[in-house]
Amino acid sequence: MRVGLTGGIGSGKSTVAAMFADLGAVVVDADAIARRIVEPGSPVLARLVEEFGEDILEADGTLRRGELARRAFATERGTRHLNEITHPAIRELAEVEIVDGEAASPAGVVVYEMPLLVETGQVSLVDVVVVVDVPESVQVQRAVARGLDEADVRERMQRQAMRSDRLAAADIVIDNAGDLTDTRRQVERAWETVLAS
Repeated sequence: MRVGLTGGIGSGKSTVAAMFADLGAVVVDADAIARRIVEPGSPVLARLVEEFGEDILEADGTLRRGELARRAFATERGTRHLNEITHPAIRELAEVEIVDGEAASPAGVVVYEMPLLVETGQVSLVDVVVVVDVPESVQVQRAVARGLDEADVRERMQRQAMRSDRLAAADIVIDNAGDLTDTRRQVERAWETVLAS
């Protein structure tokens, strides 16, 4: 069983993914894959430099993620080009990891944690879509508390799917606006639903 886990910035996807892992799922993290595909010397990194400029690199050749984000999310065109460069590579590696994860999970459940699952049309990779949902004000508050600039957070939110679009794609919604105990109860219910499917 493949579970697509998504939600907007600051919604708590990683917290929910960790709870699923505690229950026996193997988690495939699209953000971790995104970091691997831009390692020095990778073809993806070379294309990003070509598109966004040499100064998205540190002196040692590693990606300055904050600078790339600042440039890419500043315009719709920049965001589109970033996605066109990175998403096919992320999807390709994710498909491999999902298959490997199905074999490794005792319960046979893989959770694909993908912030842009809906926007990038990757819903077809999964059997069930779980959306971690919080009000937009909570998204901003949590992301800023993690050290992100509020203007940058709001810019990213505009480039992600509308909250209503994510909710429309959901088979299961986890309301993560409350405390962790409440979230855990919802994740356990979702887990039972997934296992019964």
